[in-house]
Amino acid sequence: MKNGVSNILFKVVTVNKITNVLFDNLKEMKYFALFLALSMMAACTTTNGGDNNNLSREVNPLIGTDFTGNTYPGAQVPYGMVQLSPDNGLPGWDRIAGYFYPDSTIAGFSHTHLSGTGAGDLYDISYLPVVEPLSIADAPLGLHSKFRHQSEKAHAGYYKVHLDDYDIDVELTATPRCGIQRYTYNKSCDKAIVVLNLSKAMNWDRTLEWHVEQLDSVTIAGHRFSDGWARNQKLYFVSRFSQPIRSLEQDSTVVMTFDLSKAKGVLTLSTALSAVSMEGAERNLRAEAAGDDFNGCLAAAEKAWNEALGKVKVACGNRDERTVFYTALYHSMLAPTLYDDVNGVYRGPDSLMHEAKGWHNYSTFSLWDTYRAAHPLYTILQPERAADMARSIIAFAEQNGRLPVWNMHASETDMMIGYHAAAVLAEASLKGLINEAEQRRALAVCVATANLDDYRQIGLYKQLGYVPADAEGEGENWTLSKTLEYAYDDHCIAVLARHLGDDATAATFEARAKNYQNVYNPATGFMQPRLKNGEFVEPFKPEDYTEYICESNAWHYLWSVQHDVDGLIGLMGGAERFEAKIDSLFTYKPAEGEELPIFSTGMIGQYVHGNEPCHHVAYLYNYIGKPQKTQRYVTQIVHELYNNTPAGLCGNEDCGQTSAWLVWSALGLYPVDPVSLVYQLGTPLFEEVTVDLPGGKKLLIKAKGVSREHYTVREVKLNGAPLSEPSISHEQLMQGGLLEFVME
Repeated sequence: MKNGVSNILFKVVTVNKITNVLFDNLKEMKYFALFLALSMMAACTTTNGGDNNNLSREVNPLIGTDFTGNTYPGAQVPYGMVQLSPDNGLPGWDRIAGYFYPDSTIAGFSHTHLSGTGAGDLYDISYLPVVEPLSIADAPLGLHSKFRHQSEKAHAGYYKVHLDDYDIDVELTATPRCGIQRYTYNKSCDKAIVVLNLSKAMNWDRTLEWHVEQLDSVTIAGHRFSDGWARNQKLYFVSRFSQPIRSLEQDSTVVMTFDLSKAKGVLTLSTALSAVSMEGAERNLRAEAAGDDFNGCLAAAEKAWNEALGKVKVACGNRDERTVFYTALYHSMLAPTLYDDVNGVYRGPDSLMHEAKGWHNYSTFSLWDTYRAAHPLYTILQPERAADMARSIIAFAEQNGRLPVWNMHASETDMMIGYHAAAVLAEASLKGLINEAEQRRALAVCVATANLDDYRQIGLYKQLGYVPADAEGEGENWTLSKTLEYAYDDHCIAVLARHLGDDATAATFEARAKNYQNVYNPATGFMQPRLKNGEFVEPFKPEDYTEYICESNAWHYLWSVQHDVDGLIGLMGGAERFEAKIDSLFTYKPAEGEELPIFSTGMIGQYVHGNEPCHHVAYLYNYIGKPQKTQRYVTQIVHELYNNTPAGLCGNEDCGQTSAWLVWSALGLYPVDPVSLVYQLGTPLFEEVTVDLPGGKKLLIKAKGVSREHYTVREVKLNGAPLSEPSISHEQLMQGGLLEFVME
């Protein structure tokens, strides 16, 4: 999800053009110098490669904090409720995640962030250690400190920076529900100050109400209620300091002073979060951070990351390639986020408290993005969590009355389109991650959502077989995209129904899944917006970005038929014309000087890797017997559009999708249609990788001699037997063994 409001749909970013040119012209010296400069920007954070026992140190969390990645560099455990990270203190699209690499100020360290989205929200429970005199700028920055990137250190589960204005070192780590901070005051230890700012809000976020009370000499508690992208957010917290609070004053902020003379200037702060209550936060604190042990919490965070990242062990590869890969795997596991307390209680979208019995509730589902590659990755590397995510979606739908589209913090944001939770639920069901009773509940909420006639033109879609461009009412834009997204989701519902033996429902939704055919115009060779009277909208240019197509143009959405590629090939006139069209996608460049929207980044011709609708397209050559072209373009994307710099992501991270694409592709696989339970084959990034599978099985992937220049695959063998097609089934993959790419 790239931006999300129409008034910034066509915002132009100058660096967008520079970066697109950069990726297209790395061999030209005038841009190669710029590339080298960008590479050096992350020199302070690159890690030593080759240590599969401490993979947390191979992660560079600063990747994606520049350009349009919108990631944050702070501390978190896999899928943790807490995302403790620095905030620059300024609003703006570039600072959606709170932090933007070109900035030089820090205004606080807050406990909640969104990874790589296009919508600015959260930034809850923000602390800043200071000493007098204070550095205060005009609003919106306010209280802050300067910092330098040379003082930053970051790896999975850890972040450190020096606040230059106050000569204070700040270190961050986390548990699943707690943020742990360690401040080292290098001067003025007898009057150390910590400021808690619950009223400051950025971007779409605004504070509705806040409260703080002191529980004892070292503990405060309170809440922050806010409104923003997610409505009516309620967050409670309890913070414990390692030294007594000498004084506490409240006005627009909470100002606390400490005497750290006997503590050698060191103050540890442990903060637990809860969406339920202060008592819930206190319970979480006791369970996860009972002592003021920063090093112990850091060791536990690194252990959690080493276990999660260690599901995939790379036996070779250069330092930057390993860092890019493990950072991508890391980014893929920052969301969805844990949302229940240690006793299983969580806040639902109905504002009631619910209990997850025997499972954990999750939030932050960027489903328009993540159904494509991130959730399929979880089903293999984190099947228990993937099962709980499916349960969380079912529970949310039952409590909210329909499937989530993009939900977080017990709220539906209604961002983006489709009902792609259907894909996640169908995949979890087909892969046996949830039981039959849960699968039937999943089917019920999917069918109910898909039949909400007064919701986002679903009634017109059912009546006409497409969403008309002249539809009226709420959310009437993006009509062409809605037709294609609904058709795919209908396919997912049909597959789930067929799996459960509900043939009547399956037949209904199989017919609806063919609705993509109704917006294909053979006269233009593109999917084209259509009016209620059946006429196609004119004038029409496939390269135009219009209100009818979601964050894309007709070149991008032509391929959004993942469930029926053979049918799309037939519509387009056969394999030869299909191949020529994909060739054109990758070679037809925008006009010189053309102003492109903010989400059109990472371009190869009209192909846009910075946005999700194109993510599967390079793998479509496999369907017409041209896997060498898949291998060519996948290799180009992997090597040119991901790198070990702060600008190393060519578009929004989108809660793990952009990085999950890289993880899959680096393994030589991709789930074009997740519910097909078939993975298309590309070409691996590494010569040897071992993937830990459920049940103690292992998949060894080998590609001897593979490189940027040596990417063509002659044949692929599974346990010594050549594969007849450039694909492998989920069943075959889960059996483990040796998957060997024989390079030409």
